[in-house]
Amino acid sequence: MSGYVLLEGGAEFGGRMAEADKQALKLAGGCDVQVTIIPAAAAPDNNHEHAGQTGARWFEQLGARHARLLPLVDHASANQALIAASLRDSGLIYLLGGFPRYLAQTLAHSMSWQAILEAYHAGAVVGGSSAGAMVLCQHYYDPSTGSINDGLNLVPAVCVIPHHNRFGRGWLSRLMTSLPEDAIIGIDEETGMIDDGPDGKWTVYGKGSVTLYRNREIRIYHRGEQFFL
Repeated sequence: MSGYVLLEGGAEFGGRMAEADKQALKLAGGCDVQVTIIPAAAAPDNNHEHAGQTGARWFEQLGARHARLLPLVDHASANQALIAASLRDSGLIYLLGGFPRYLAQTLAHSMSWQAILEAYHAGAVVGGSSAGAMVLCQHYYDPSTGSINDGLNLVPAVCVIPHHNRFGRGWLSRLMTSLPEDAIIGIDEETGMIDDGPDGKWTVYGKGSVTLYRNREIRIYHRGEQFFL
C-alpha cells in the first residue's frame, strides 16, 4: 500500500490552490487526520514561523481540525525522535516552499524522512509547493547555484519546474539538456497535480496548467485532465 503525492507550482495557501489541497485532505482521510507542515525550506531567511503558521491556518480554513506546524528547521531537528514520531502519525505532510537545496539537505538521510516514507507507505499524502515539490522528485534545480541535484526521489525520473507561468520556464533548456531521461514538469502557480487517478494517473487541479516535457514532446494539461508519468 502507498499513499499519494501532491506537487504544487507556487503561490500556495490562497486562491485556486484550494482545489488541490481539498483533494489532498480528502485522500488523506478527511478533516480529522493530522495535517503536518514542514517549514524547513523557509528557515534560511527566517520566514519559517510565519509561513508555517499561514499554512496551518490555510488547512484549518479548508476544514482540517488538526493542523500543526512542526519545528523541523534543520538537519539536527530532522533527527529528533519526537519530530519523526509526529510525522509517522500524520495523514497529510506538507513541505513549504523556499530554498530547495537547504530543504533537501535537511531531510536527506534523516529520521524524519524515513518517518515520512513510513507514513506514505501507510497511506498518507506527502506534498509540497515550489521548493517543497521540487525536492520530492529525483532531481531538482537550485537557482541559487545553477546546479542540478539529487532530490529525495519519492517521484522517480522527474524534475519539477514550479512557477512555470512566471519565471520557472527559464530553467527549461538547461534541465532538458542535463536530464534527458527525466520527465520535466512545469507547474503553474495556484496549480497542483496529484497521483489520484486509476493506475497511477495524475490529475491537474487549480488555476493554471501542467506542462509535461518528455522525449522531445510537449503536452499541456488543464484542470481535471489526467496523464501518466
